[in-house]
Amino acid sequence: MNAPLQLRSVRIHRLVIPLRVRFEHAAATRQVSDPIVVEVAAGYPYAHCVGYGETLARPYVTGDTPESIVEDLVDIFVPRLGEFRPSSFVNGLEFIEGLPIQLGGRVITAARAAIELALLDLLCRAFNRRPADIAGWMGLPGFGFPGCRDTVRYSGIVLGSSRRKLQTFLRLQRLYGLRDFKLKVALEGWEQRLEWAYGVLGGAIRRQKATLRVDANAGWSLSQARRALGILAQFGVCALEQPLPDADDADLPTLAQQAHCDLIADESLLTVEDAQRLIAGGGVRVLNIRIAKNGGLMPALRIARMALAAGLDVQLGCMVGETSILSAAGQVFLETCPRVRFVEGAYGRWLLREDLTARPVQFGLGGRARPRPGPGLGVDVDPDALSRLAAFPVRTLPL
Repeated sequence: MNAPLQLRSVRIHRLVIPLRVRFEHAAATRQVSDPIVVEVAAGYPYAHCVGYGETLARPYVTGDTPESIVEDLVDIFVPRLGEFRPSSFVNGLEFIEGLPIQLGGRVITAARAAIELALLDLLCRAFNRRPADIAGWMGLPGFGFPGCRDTVRYSGIVLGSSRRKLQTFLRLQRLYGLRDFKLKVALEGWEQRLEWAYGVLGGAIRRQKATLRVDANAGWSLSQARRALGILAQFGVCALEQPLPDADDADLPTLAQQAHCDLIADESLLTVEDAQRLIAGGGVRVLNIRIAKNGGLMPALRIARMALAAGLDVQLGCMVGETSILSAAGQVFLETCPRVRFVEGAYGRWLLREDLTARPVQFGLGGRARPRPGPGLGVDVDPDALSRLAAFPVRTLPL
């Protein structure tokens, strides 16, 4: 019988990390990343074990701000951690699965993701297990290591306000072997940027050697989306992400009937209940799962199982500015889920001017996922980087 794994402290880090490029879409413009990192430290006899989790606030997705996430962590989740005393891997999973997704009718997925990842990282380190082992305990048929990690490819991004910059950046990504690309639409000049992108990718798209999808970030009305469909078809777009606000999800089947491309749900999908509603409602072909948005790995995998069982596709999305902690969690998802159509993230220091780990989690040549060494999430967080990138004093909560 193992000694119980107990926590001695929780630390909450609010960071600011400059981005190498400026991101703009219909809902926000971003030049820095502001992740929130949760650090959980164990007591004797596991005092050598520390786990890390990460989340990001996206008010236009979950309704959270960095301040509200910290409040949820302090007021809702940390008080529950005194009961975290697993004597086995399974005991720990039972506790983690019981963490709330909603409270008082409010979705708290962003804060839950950070706590869940930190506890799962710690649990796997303490009991020498890999996170993908959770699939068997969760009872997800067909899920488990190595998942689709060795077959999927990470996507590239279409960026640039001028034709020269946009096409040069795209050509560099093609030279690196990337084959799937995503462009933001529903903002000024998107039609011209789409045409420029097609100038580089058109031949490969016609030969089915590359794909181009677009993301409206809920920026269109139904009539605007309908008018855009012809342009999207002209330039070979294979999928349209979140064309409408979530309040207009009932219009998705109508839009899907008129579209030559698949529809992807993103901002409309926060919880398992949302997944059930979207699947039942029809119109959507792909569910975009983001670990920080959906509450952590366990809810993300349950949503993926629901999508695949319903004959839909899965996209693993990311928040702009994720550090290697969330990128590592994304790779765990790929190591567990048997089929993923599109994969985003793992940009590492190509996007962040600094990361939190000595070896950043970023995709390799051709967009291939690189195996993660070590236990837990497989990353070693640098305490000096946490201090150097801190936007506020660290919040330390003893247990």
